[in-house]
Amino acid sequence: MLAAIGVADIQELVNLIIPKKYQFERPLEIPDGLSEFELNGEFNLLSQWNEPATEMLCFLGGGAYDHYIPNAISNLAGRSEFATAYTPYQAEVSQGTLQTIYEFQSMICRLTGMEVANASHYDGASALAEAVLLAARKTKRNKVVIPYGLNPNYLAVVKTYCKPLGIEIVQLQAGNGKIDLAELETVIGTACAVVVQQPNFFGLIEDGVAVSAIAHQAGALVIASVYPISLALLKPPGEWGADIVTGEGQSLGIPMSLGGPYVGLFACNKDLVRLMPGRLVARAKDSNNNDGFCLTLQTREQHIRREKATSNICTNQALVALQALIYMSLLGPVGLQRVALNSYRGAHYLAKKLKDDYGIAPHFGGEFFNEFVIKLPMTGIEAQTALLEDEFFVGPPLGRWFPDMENCLLVAVTEKRSLEQLDALAESIGKVVTEK
Repeated sequence: MLAAIGVADIQELVNLIIPKKYQFERPLEIPDGLSEFELNGEFNLLSQWNEPATEMLCFLGGGAYDHYIPNAISNLAGRSEFATAYTPYQAEVSQGTLQTIYEFQSMICRLTGMEVANASHYDGASALAEAVLLAARKTKRNKVVIPYGLNPNYLAVVKTYCKPLGIEIVQLQAGNGKIDLAELETVIGTACAVVVQQPNFFGLIEDGVAVSAIAHQAGALVIASVYPISLALLKPPGEWGADIVTGEGQSLGIPMSLGGPYVGLFACNKDLVRLMPGRLVARAKDSNNNDGFCLTLQTREQHIRREKATSNICTNQALVALQALIYMSLLGPVGLQRVALNSYRGAHYLAKKLKDDYGIAPHFGGEFFNEFVIKLPMTGIEAQTALLEDEFFVGPPLGRWFPDMENCLLVAVTEKRSLEQLDALAESIGKVVTEK
């Protein structure tokens, strides 16, 4: 093989692919092999470096949330017809998998108020990036407007997707933590889309109706990036003008799991369905007029001619999507609303407690859902570290992404937190501030 491609040895082939400056000049420091017993011991030691959320009180937010996960989810999702199924391509042997995907799509449509949803994406970040590419294809424009309050991790992925395609990213300024409508009017120009995170990364609720009116007046699409639990209380994006809705499904019965695997949500209006990335499952009739399920739209390059593909997404996170489907089915509309309402009430109780008892008001004005930003007389990292000593997970510290918010910390509350636990966190934050 080396002779056929005209190189003398493996090293010469590597030199052609990887520049010399990026190659290691020394052997890798890989330890000797271990027995199974020794390896288990090594992994147990490593696992002790982590403090699980089950042993601490978790108030972490910013995209991953400590919601309660019913035990039935793991039991149902672990059934062999779900856990061992690999692909839905052969409809005749994949009816169970295809039906769960169809039901998942249907529930996401109901939750978001949109007309069609696909069989999911890797995560909320990749779903948002794919939505931006869809908007560019639809409008034939190469600029997108991004809010200052977008999840920084999502922004990083969007930049990665847009750079090779020459799509310009215009990020709005901070304002009061939300989208400044006057600024949006001045910069929208020939944008293909405006992104609205709802609630945004700071927990604030955006004026989706006003943003949509400005965007549509300029001929741009509106892309919503949502926290799905909030949709049990807030008006769904389909009702305030969004053309595409994306989101992170982790809050729908998925463990935080150190950051993944998660599941990306993607829904849109019917007129965009032919441009939608991923794949779509539909209900049909067989030759005997019985209900059946099949893949009806497959837009990645593995299925159609590469130049017509809209995405190279290679999986739809089916098992994680199934967990989200079971969660939504178990809770139903009333259960989801109670989860959302308890999260909302807990966050507002904590915010009032911090302000009334310790003079720590939310950093931003305006309505918020279940998380908010506090500004402290020390860096966010210092505050987070001090709170860890009292066995509280709080954060993330916002100085990591926003230089002008070095002293700010994000606090999120879910339905799992009791009033006693909220009081305890407020007392701990008050102690940290007093000692500083």
